[in-house]
Amino acid sequence: ELFFKYTSSLAPPYHILVDTNFINFAIQNKLDVFTSFMDCLLAKCVPIITDCVMAELEKLGPKYRVALRIAKDPRFERLPCQHKGTYADDCLVNRVNQHRCYIVATCDKDLKRRIRKIPGVPIMYISQRRFSIERFPDVNNAPST
Repeated sequence: ELFFKYTSSLAPPYHILVDTNFINFAIQNKLDVFTSFMDCLLAKCVPIITDCVMAELEKLGPKYRVALRIAKDPRFERLPCQHKGTYADDCLVNRVNQHRCYIVATCDKDLKRRIRKIPGVPIMYISQRRFSIERFPDVNNAPST
């Protein structure tokens, strides 16, 4: 009951805020980001990358070269950042606090813990070589946490 009160703004196409490490984990698991989003949510998805996530990927250097190339794909929507500094986790937390219309895609334990404190924000993560989602109504592979 309470969950749906918060998540009424969540409807297809789903807007997914993608964290820095998520793309890299997808690559390591040989998962195509775009088809995996669709397979997980069974709906059209709009992956979103913020300026500071892009800056973090650029700072991480050659090891994240492939992740950076994927992040620059035109199918990713680019979200400009107005804040100072480039700490992506703070940026993502602030964004979902202001607008509860996003799903956050991350494999970062600390970021997941921070997002869980915000009511009604689903978290997408990678488990057993596929994308999974928690706190999301009506999805088959969603554990009810």
